[in-house]
Amino acid sequence: MNQPTRNLSRRTLFAGAGTAGALASVAALLPASKVVPEAAAQALKPAPERGGGYTLSAHVQQYYKTTKV
Repeated sequence: MNQPTRNLSRRTLFAGAGTAGALASVAALLPASKVVPEAAAQALKPAPERGGGYTLSAHVQQYYKTTKV
C-alpha cells in the first residue's frame, strides 16, 4: 500500500497551534457566559402581552451616554 507523505511545514504547524489555542480559549469562556445567576433570573420581569416592554433602565441610559458626540 502506498501511503501519501504529509509535508508538515513550520507555517502549518504554527497556524494549527494558534487555531487550537484560540479554540481552547473560546471553549473555556463559553460555559461561563451561559450561566445566569439566580438573582438576575428572578429579577427579570415577564414580557407584556401587548408590547410596550421598553423601559429606560440603567444599562439603556449608559448606552445613550456612549452615543453622545
